[in-house]
Amino acid sequence: MQPQVTPRVVKHCQAEETVSSLLAQDPSLSPGEAVTKLFGKKEKTGKPSSDADDVLRPASKEDLELAFSCGRWGPTRPGELFLRVYHDVLCCLEADPTCSVVSPALIGTYGSIPLSVIAPLVDLIRHMSNVIVRARKEVLFATCSWSASDAIDLMSDALKELSRRAGARGERVVVKIIFDKAGPKQFVNPHQKVPVEVYTGEKIKLPHPDEIPNLDLEVASLHVPLLGTLHAKFMVVDRQIGIVESNNMENNANMEMMTHLEGPVVDSLYDSFLITWHEALNPPLPSRNSPAINGRFSTSNEPSFQKLFNHGNAREQQAIVQDGNAAKEHLAPHNPGDPHYDDTLAAEITRVQAMYSPRPGESRVSAINRHLNLTSKSNAKPTAPEPEPGSEFTPYIAHEREDMPMALVSRRPHGSPSNADAFVPQNEAFLSCIRNAQQSIFIQTPDLNASQLLPALAAAVKRGIEITYYVCLGYNDAGEMMPGQGGTNETFAAKLHKELTPQERTRLHVHWYTAKDQSRPIHHQFSQRACHVKLLIADGHVGIQGSGNQDTQSWYHSQEINVMIDSAPTCRKWREGIERNQNTGAYGRGSQEDGVWRDEHGREAEGATKTSAPPVSWVKGAVGMAKKLQAKGGF
Repeated sequence: MQPQVTPRVVKHCQAEETVSSLLAQDPSLSPGEAVTKLFGKKEKTGKPSSDADDVLRPASKEDLELAFSCGRWGPTRPGELFLRVYHDVLCCLEADPTCSVVSPALIGTYGSIPLSVIAPLVDLIRHMSNVIVRARKEVLFATCSWSASDAIDLMSDALKELSRRAGARGERVVVKIIFDKAGPKQFVNPHQKVPVEVYTGEKIKLPHPDEIPNLDLEVASLHVPLLGTLHAKFMVVDRQIGIVESNNMENNANMEMMTHLEGPVVDSLYDSFLITWHEALNPPLPSRNSPAINGRFSTSNEPSFQKLFNHGNAREQQAIVQDGNAAKEHLAPHNPGDPHYDDTLAAEITRVQAMYSPRPGESRVSAINRHLNLTSKSNAKPTAPEPEPGSEFTPYIAHEREDMPMALVSRRPHGSPSNADAFVPQNEAFLSCIRNAQQSIFIQTPDLNASQLLPALAAAVKRGIEITYYVCLGYNDAGEMMPGQGGTNETFAAKLHKELTPQERTRLHVHWYTAKDQSRPIHHQFSQRACHVKLLIADGHVGIQGSGNQDTQSWYHSQEINVMIDSAPTCRKWREGIERNQNTGAYGRGSQEDGVWRDEHGREAEGATKTSAPPVSWVKGAVGMAKKLQAKGGF
């Protein structure tokens, strides 16, 4: 049967009631009870995408108008490609209206992005910590892996400062934190409260309630056995600011990506957090009656932020570099254990950029190398040439005010080892972008091996679409070798090339992550440089950014969160940021024969994984899967 947007789905999307509104009316309800009251029990999952795509016809003009009527776009108007993808996403809701982990009425929305971050993990947390200390009412935070690290130290410092500021105002702030944790109790209830003695211990290292007397902190964990990981990573502050990021809370060598969102999309993220939390909220959230859509908060109203754009596009990132160079002598870095908070986003941008500025006698590439080594706890030597003026590393990317169409394209957790739970909004958004693109697809992801991507990408190349994807060399290779896990990036690239003729391969561009201070990829096993960015851009204006990898775990098992936008200026700056802050495009190009990276002498990178036949690959895979289940390195 042809998947379609049914009358029931339309009714849900156009409804006034959401999980958030129900809890505003009756704070005694748990989000789980609100979901059941609005949508009933979860029904059978829809068809796997591979089956649905066999009969999926292109959306008609009438279909697109119906899809448009199912969103709340405000002053914006989604383009045709966005609406085609959104239509295909809505087709997933018939079986389970909350399969995108948000009330259907809040999937299609709009908002703005004043800041994107493409940088090492700790630089993302630097911004998050500044947002946290400026909170007035509440902080809601979800992530996957949580372990003692610089990221946790920055978070703990921020919570202590938030408590101090709240006390000075004579107020209290509610803080909810949820992360993934697999354990025996999850077989009884996937949602578990984390007791004080556990979350203040050495493994988690959050502040004790005595250290944050003006905060109401509650910590929980979520894991749906066996493989239903909470992999969504996002934060909502005061129902005014939303953060969607790729990073876990740990020490690693990863390049990551974050977007700072404002406007009505924050209501969608707030609703998604409630559904993720599931259990009763005690105390009730202070912002339950203050939706973002009714507010006037906007970073773009800050005079210091407006000054970033006073000289037009010629200023932007280059002005940030100049400001950082000028400030490096008098701005102390914002570090764990020695925090230096800023009152405005513009001031944050300058402080972080100063950390990348060369010290006296230091070259630009040496300054980048110093910072990347510091964040990765490694001692890699720089091998890249000096970056040209105008191509310096700029971790914080400012965007001029633009309201744009947005949609939450996420997926619920699925614990069964089978890959049956495939027809979900995240997967259909990815596939629909590839299906409906007219010019190009760009993807960056740690791993790319989901089974449905092979025919989808091959078909796109064959019909003339330019496909470029950036992946990480050796990212959790052992785990990817397990049966049903999709195989390594090298294996997938070789399979994809075999599907294409030599002429068709000229439209396929496979690159291997190469850090800004390097001239060649470094294998993930050396823990020196890696990339954890999750981004897809179709035709230069529809972008999907979030937590979802292009691998088997993210496609079929983990709970994910992703924001889809329709904005050519934002997608342009994302692509520019990707190229400025890494050398993947310049030095990471794989062979047109099989996609594998080789140097000028035909040698593969040190540590490159050779394809092993079972059962050797399964033994290696068992080791990798064990790491995944420990939430280290794989997610």
